[in-house]
Amino acid sequence: MKKLSLLLCCCLVHFLSFGQVAQSGLSIIPEPVKAARFAGQFVLPKNVIVEASALPELTPVTAYLKKKLSTAPGSLVTIKNVAPTASIRLILNKTVDTLIGKEGYKLSVKAKKVVIRANEAAGLFYGVQTLMQLLPTEIESIEPVKNVKWAVPCVEITDYPRFAWRGLMFDVARHFFTKAEVKQYIDAMVKYKLNLLHMHLTDDEGWRVEIKSLPRLTTVGALNVKKVGQFGTFTPPAADEPRNYGGFYTQDDIKELVQYAKDRFVDILPEIDVPGHSLAAVVAYPELSCTPGADKYVVNSGEPFMDWSGPHNKAIVDNTLCPANENVYTFLDKVVTEIAQLFPFPYIHMGGDECAKNFWEQSDAIKALMIKENLKDQQEVQSYFEKRLEKIVESKGKKFMGWDEILEGGLGPNAAVMSWRGIQGGIQAAKMGHEVIMSPTTFAYLDYMQSDRVNETHIYATLRLNKTYEFEPVPDSVDAKLIKGGQANLWTEQVYNIRQAEYMTWPRGMAIAESVWSPKEKKNWNYFFGKVEKQFNRFDVAETKYAPSVYDPSFDAIRNADKTLKITLTNEVEGLDVYYSFDNSFPDRFYPKYTEPIDAPKDATTLRVITYRGKKPIGRMVTMPLSELNGRIK
Repeated sequence: MKKLSLLLCCCLVHFLSFGQVAQSGLSIIPEPVKAARFAGQFVLPKNVIVEASALPELTPVTAYLKKKLSTAPGSLVTIKNVAPTASIRLILNKTVDTLIGKEGYKLSVKAKKVVIRANEAAGLFYGVQTLMQLLPTEIESIEPVKNVKWAVPCVEITDYPRFAWRGLMFDVARHFFTKAEVKQYIDAMVKYKLNLLHMHLTDDEGWRVEIKSLPRLTTVGALNVKKVGQFGTFTPPAADEPRNYGGFYTQDDIKELVQYAKDRFVDILPEIDVPGHSLAAVVAYPELSCTPGADKYVVNSGEPFMDWSGPHNKAIVDNTLCPANENVYTFLDKVVTEIAQLFPFPYIHMGGDECAKNFWEQSDAIKALMIKENLKDQQEVQSYFEKRLEKIVESKGKKFMGWDEILEGGLGPNAAVMSWRGIQGGIQAAKMGHEVIMSPTTFAYLDYMQSDRVNETHIYATLRLNKTYEFEPVPDSVDAKLIKGGQANLWTEQVYNIRQAEYMTWPRGMAIAESVWSPKEKKNWNYFFGKVEKQFNRFDVAETKYAPSVYDPSFDAIRNADKTLKITLTNEVEGLDVYYSFDNSFPDRFYPKYTEPIDAPKDATTLRVITYRGKKPIGRMVTMPLSELNGRIK
C-alpha cells in the first residue's frame, strides 16, 4: 500500500474533467490518447544536445526542433547521431510498435532527459509538437525571450491519431494568398497535428495555378478588378477599370509549397473545380462553353452572377464547362496531366459542386448528347462528365475525388466523395463502398460567422466553436473503414487577407483537430475550452490572429404584448457574467448584470453588452441595435 500511495501522490493522470486540467497543467490540443503527469520537471539547458540518427527523413524534424529551441529560448542546439549525454533523444523504433502506427509517438519527459519514440519520422514530428505545447507560452515567440524558466513537466504520453486524413481547405481562388501566406497557414495547422492542406485553386474569381500548355488560364484567368466591401454585392466593373488584382502560383512555386508542406508532414490536395465554378477558365478559353457570347465574359470580381433564390441555383452568366464538347476533355487532360506531375498526393479533387444547369438546358449540343448517351436529365449529364473526368484522372495514376454532388445522376466506379451538404452524401457514398471525407457545413465551414452577425463579417450562417467541437466524422450505420477522416473548409469570398483567414480558422480549427485526432470518448467541451484559452496566450505571443467570438453572447428576442422586446442572452462558456446597458453608454461590471430575460425600455434604440470573468472584461463590447432584433422576429 505504501508504494501505491506514493504513486498516487507523484502521478496526476490527465483525465477529462475541467478541474483536473487546471490541476495537472497539461493543455495539449489535440488531446492525447493517454497522458500522465509526474512530480518534477525537465529544464531546458542552455546548450541542448539532440540525439537523432542521420537518416534524411529525420532532417525536417531536427531542423524544426533546432529552430524552435534556438529562437525564443536562445539555446545552442547541437544535433548528434550518437550522444549518450543528450538532453533530448529522437528514436525511430527498430521493432514496429503496432499500437501507435505511422503517425503516433511516445513521449517521456524526466528530470534529466526527454525521449520521443516513433515508428516513422511523422510520429517524431508530432511528438515534438506536443513537447512545444508543454513548454512555456513564450516558446511561440519569433524573438529571443529573457527571464523565462524553460521547464517541461515530467510526463509519459502515448498518442496516435484516430484518422489519417486531418485537413483544412484553404480557398486561394476567391482571393489570392501569396506563397509566404500559404506557408504561414501551414505553420499554424501543424501545431495541432493537421496533416492535409486542401488548396482550392480555381473558381469564377481566378485560376491560381500555372498550366504551361494553357497559358491564358493565368495570363487572363488569374486577374480581376479589386473591389472592397461585401463580396457578392459589388457593382459590375466598368470596362476601363484595371484588371490587375489577383495572381497565381508558378509551377516552381507549387513545387516549393509541396516541399515546404512535406517537411512538416503535410500533404497538399489540389482542387480544380469543374464543371461549374469555371468562369475563369471559360474567360481564358471561351470555346469550352456551351453558350454563345462566352467570349464577352470577364473574370468575376464579386458582382452578382448567380441566382441562389430557388431550390436549384441558376447562372446569370454561364460559368460551366460544356460536357458535350470534346475540346473540354482535351483541355481537362492537359490540366490534369500537369497537376498530377506537380502534386505527389494520390488524390486530385475535381470539384463538381453547385453546377448550374440552366444554360445546359438551352443547349442544342447538350440535347444531342442526352439522346446519344441516353441521359434522362441534367444530373445524368453531369454524371456523364464526372465519369469521363474520373477516367482522365485515373489515367495519370491518381484517384478521383469530388464534392457530394457527384453522387447525383450516378457515381463513378472508384470516386471518393467529400461530403459537405451535411453528412448524408457521405453516408450514401460509404454504403455504396466508396471512400469518404467528412467536411459538413453543419460543423466544419470556417467561413461561417462565429458569433452574432453584429460582430462578424456577414455571411448566411453561423457556426460557433462549441458546435464545431461536436463534429463526429463517423456516422452510425456505415463502415468506419471507409471514412478516411475529416476536414474544415475556409471559403474566402469574405476573407480578403491572411489575418482574417487566421481569425476565421482559429480556434475552430483546434476543435476540428481534436475531432479527427483524439479518441471520441475523450472529448469534453468544458475541458477542451480550458485548453483553448491557454492556446490563446500562445497565439498572442506568436502574433497569430484568432477570434474571441466564443465570449460573445447569443441574442434571442420575442415581442411583448406592448410591442417592446424581451431579450434572452446565452453564453457558450460557463462561469461568465454579462453586463448591459440600454442608455447608449458603455457598460462595465458596475452596470446591471444579466440574470434572466430582460425587457427593453419602450424608447430604447440600443443594447450594449460586455462579458466578464470575475473582475476582468473578457469579451468584446457588443452593440446590438434593437431594430436588428426587431427585424429577426417572424
